[in-house]
Amino acid sequence: MITLSSDFGSPYPAAMKGVVLQQSDARLVDVAHDFPRQDVRATAFWLREVLPHFPPAVHLVVVDPGVGTDRAAVVVRAGDHALVGPDNGVLLPAARALAAGADSGGDDGDAADLDAADVEIFQIAVDDPQSSTFHGRDVFAPAAATVHEAGVDHFHEDDGFAPADSFEDLQFPTATVSDLGASGEALVVDGFGNVVTNVPGDAVAGRFGEQVRINGEPAPVRRTYAHVDPGDRLVTVGSHGNVELAVNRGRGDEAFRVDPGSRVELEY
Repeated sequence: MITLSSDFGSPYPAAMKGVVLQQSDARLVDVAHDFPRQDVRATAFWLREVLPHFPPAVHLVVVDPGVGTDRAAVVVRAGDHALVGPDNGVLLPAARALAAGADSGGDDGDAADLDAADVEIFQIAVDDPQSSTFHGRDVFAPAAATVHEAGVDHFHEDDGFAPADSFEDLQFPTATVSDLGASGEALVVDGFGNVVTNVPGDAVAGRFGEQVRINGEPAPVRRTYAHVDPGDRLVTVGSHGNVELAVNRGRGDEAFRVDPGSRVELEY
């Protein structure tokens, strides 16, 4: 299996699939091609949440604002999986979670030490690709097909991969939790408008039915969206294990007036 993830929309992913299918018999599975454009951190977060639910696979990821520059191209072996993409940090949070062998939940997988994890990083030899603006087709798709055919434990320098001397890492910020509340930030906003923060769910898990303050304004802590009336705000724990700011049948980002990167101050 090769999964494909990008911010390309359509039709660019089809070209990557065509290249892969010329070189392998892999089963192709789309994760998403509507990740926020050029947003490496948001893509890294969602891949960390999604990819550990797959069986062993090669994961082709292209969110690449540095395409055509001197940024490297890499393959990351993570346990029984391999990830192929640009060396901008987008692969590393998912690699940690995959190497752990299960969905890490929250920030635990991201905080893992790469040196202690079952993770290896290889640089892809890039030799005058056809295009300087579409490395998804010309660099990463062929590399993903090569890794698939060789197997994640068997690709080596003869295949154009050499151990990376250095690489770009990406780690998510850690929230501060105290007896008075928590201080963190909004990591991503999903398609429903739910704001996923970096505050661990344990910060509110024992307070369902109570009120807290978010950036100075009161909001109820509830287990599900439907525990408040349509249009009302709530604080809950999302499937990712983090505190989430939401609105029943509405948009939490608008109601709480926060965007990715905004500070989130939670007071009991």
